[in-house]
Amino acid sequence: MGVLVVHLVFLLVFSSYATAELCEQCDTSKAAFFATSSRLSSGACGYGALAVNLYGGHVAAARQNIYRNAQGCGACYQIRCQNSAVCNKAGTNIVVTDFHNAKTNFTDFVLSSRAFRAMALPGKDKSLLGLGIVDVEYKRVPCFYKGQNLAIKVEEFSKPPNYLAIKVLYQGGQTKIVGAEVAGVDIPSNWVSMSHNYGAVWDTSAAPKGSLQLRFIIYSGFDAQYFYTNQVLPAKWKPGVVYNTTVQIDNVAIEKCKACKGFKL
Repeated sequence: MGVLVVHLVFLLVFSSYATAELCEQCDTSKAAFFATSSRLSSGACGYGALAVNLYGGHVAAARQNIYRNAQGCGACYQIRCQNSAVCNKAGTNIVVTDFHNAKTNFTDFVLSSRAFRAMALPGKDKSLLGLGIVDVEYKRVPCFYKGQNLAIKVEEFSKPPNYLAIKVLYQGGQTKIVGAEVAGVDIPSNWVSMSHNYGAVWDTSAAPKGSLQLRFIIYSGFDAQYFYTNQVLPAKWKPGVVYNTTVQIDNVAIEKCKACKGFKL
């Protein structure tokens, strides 16, 4: 496994982002659930089979207002249904792993059945599932992966030494990634921009030679920041390998966020 060490540097050029965009407190909508888990392993974010077990299987597909052309991939939300006869007050926490194109039922989320059942009162999960679609309120919350730091996967379709595609896994905090760049350790000033391929995947066909360092532009509602990697992908990086880091993103949106009445974290 590779080891990445990360430092943060403010990037003021992105400060025009609206802080409230990441707060998303007390929004109301509807939620449904997937009857089977097969859809969860083919989500638009590209997490593959890993998605089935992310957040204990509490995952969801989200509409474009939340998915945001894949910038919402890996974002976490607390969702609770508003039917007090069958639903508890705390609801459930989920991570976004897929895009949901709601043309008929106007739901903002389609949850895994496990996440959907978690909103139920004790003994009422079958009754809740029987409703199919429920009114919900939701808010953005920081992601927390106990015992798991940020990880970088070199995608299987990468072709060393020039074409490099990476996927960010276990992204903590309350952030979104809006850019990625790669540079050789020997030439740290020569950063190559990576393109957003799809979902949580970034790529370039001009990967520098030798050991590589990465930097991501992350946004948490105040200012965008460069998220640097100093210890890096090895010179002979391999497709399909996950390189664990020793750190985790913990930025959260703290400005202009109003309390969400009645929510229990």
